[in-house]
Amino acid sequence: MLKFLSKVKIEFNALDPRIASCMEFLAQCNAPKAKESNPSCQVQVKRRTDDHPPQITVTFVNGVEQTYDATTTPAQNIRSMILEKGQYLETEQMFRDAGEKWPVIIPDSELEQPFLGIKVGVLLVLGS
Repeated sequence: MLKFLSKVKIEFNALDPRIASCMEFLAQCNAPKAKESNPSCQVQVKRRTDDHPPQITVTFVNGVEQTYDATTTPAQNIRSMILEKGQYLETEQMFRDAGEKWPVIIPDSELEQPFLGIKVGVLLVLGS
């Protein structure tokens, strides 16, 4: 997950009962496998003393910043959204590296072509 990120900022008040998602996400960020995927990713924890809701802000490697409400979004969902966005960025970069335009535009004429399906052969073996 961290391989797609340059920075993670986790903000919460330690006395707030809604911090479970922040704590779980922090544990995921500190896991050895996550750290190995991108050692240069900065993970910051900001402990608040006000009643600001817990939140997680991530900066992707392309500079795009995204903030997640950690009071209502489970850590696993945040992780899934980061992975989905990261895979999109990875695909975009592959196309750009290959000299292709992004986003890929598929002409309507190709979208309207009928799907012919896949031909499957059947092998019948008769026993003695």
